[in-house]
Amino acid sequence: MIDNHILAPIFVQLFTAIAQLMFWRKTLTQRFLSVGGSIISLLVAIRLFSRVQSDGILTMNAANWDAPFGIVFVADTLSVTLVLLTSLAGVAVSIFSSVSLSRQRMLYGYFPIFHFLIMGLYGAFLTGDIFNLYVYFEVIIISSFVLMTLGGRKAQLEGAVKYMAMNILASMFFLTGIGILYGITGSLNMADLALKIQSVQNKTLVGITSCFFIIGFGIKSAVFPLYYWLPSSYHTPPSAVAATFGGLLTKVGIYAMIRVLSLIFIPDDFTKTLLMVIAVLTIVTGAFGALIKSNVRRLFSYLIVCHIGFMVGGIAMFTKVALMGTVFYLIHDIMVKTNMFLIAGLIRQLRGTLDMEKLGGLYRDYPKISLLVAIVLFSLVGIPPLSGFWPKIFLFQNAFSQQQYFFAGALLFGSFITLFVIAKMWSQVFWKNPPQEELIDDRFAPMPPYKKLLMVLPIAFLGAITLYIGLNAEAIVNVTDEISNQLIDNSSYIEAVLGDKTN
Repeated sequence: MIDNHILAPIFVQLFTAIAQLMFWRKTLTQRFLSVGGSIISLLVAIRLFSRVQSDGILTMNAANWDAPFGIVFVADTLSVTLVLLTSLAGVAVSIFSSVSLSRQRMLYGYFPIFHFLIMGLYGAFLTGDIFNLYVYFEVIIISSFVLMTLGGRKAQLEGAVKYMAMNILASMFFLTGIGILYGITGSLNMADLALKIQSVQNKTLVGITSCFFIIGFGIKSAVFPLYYWLPSSYHTPPSAVAATFGGLLTKVGIYAMIRVLSLIFIPDDFTKTLLMVIAVLTIVTGAFGALIKSNVRRLFSYLIVCHIGFMVGGIAMFTKVALMGTVFYLIHDIMVKTNMFLIAGLIRQLRGTLDMEKLGGLYRDYPKISLLVAIVLFSLVGIPPLSGFWPKIFLFQNAFSQQQYFFAGALLFGSFITLFVIAKMWSQVFWKNPPQEELIDDRFAPMPPYKKLLMVLPIAFLGAITLYIGLNAEAIVNVTDEISNQLIDNSSYIEAVLGDKTN
């Protein structure tokens, strides 16, 4: 079904960013515009999600050029689910940013760039054109690079150089793959590519082309051995920026991998084996990295790497149950990882440091906040019946049925290490007595009550969503079931985009 409202989330973010550019020196106005634009974007995303649930896959042909000749936007269940999750995270980060960032950073253009970044994420999820996906990836990279360097501290610049270098490399692989793909098929429309790639005689060239995409998306997702840029850079920017990065940016790579492998390069035995090896090594290296970190944000960064391996393993098995586990974990991970970096920002504001050796006593001083954080931590670990538990059931079930015992072992190992490091963090940050110099930097204390409330509010908001995902798992399973059916049988996607041209 054709629906021009598909572009509404993108335009809301675009107009919000432009409006903020008109109030460059008025940071208070920018804050209200940011929060207001994020809320409107969330309402639009809810409406779009409801439309897809009721009417099926929606499409929109830019400038009325029929597919496959023009750029098409497609809203299927997977894309609108990710748009909705991005909108939820965007509201939380926008509120958190309005009170946690210094006015100086806001004057550097934080809010317009933040909304350009969210716009890029929406575009990447909704586009049905492989080159347009690359364009939105570049919007994301440029915006995220600017956000990472805001303030110009040495650590930020060092992290940004590593981040930008690896993402440029990923873009080179991605663009090279697109060039070869266009050369052998003559098309850039993903639905059209799904049909034309089947008639290509040179299967070796098709396999090599798929490797370019896997490497490009693998770098963006931070898989082994190309993950080192993430823990080297995600701890450097402000916590609001890190929350956006940790919750959303690596997941774009996972989304792109799912989309391309379900439509264009249906995984063969070699691809499945390659992805499974990458998944196991990503889990193990991420877990070992988290074990030796004493900085809260560095620890969370390695947990991102570890848990990316969970999702890559599900993609590698590429069955309905495995994809249900992957998508469910993707939903859980976006909410929890965004919240974890917001929590790290709150801890830094309360104590002035994120070094666990110098922290302590948070439960004694802030019992209500600590209990809220505990719910998020339990969800991250996967304590039944919270959100991190259910997708692992699907992944374990499929791993044993497919005799993928190495992946099952890695999944168990990664889950145990997550439990261990989170328990260690809770003990050192919340339970133990604080050191003598309780406040490391006087700039972070005391915090005005209104500021504390506005920093806790987005954490509670995302925590409530995480609780909903876990306690209302049946609804999430229904959504993931629909998504996995569309991924395994891509005929509904192709027919929605191409219509009668499929014959």
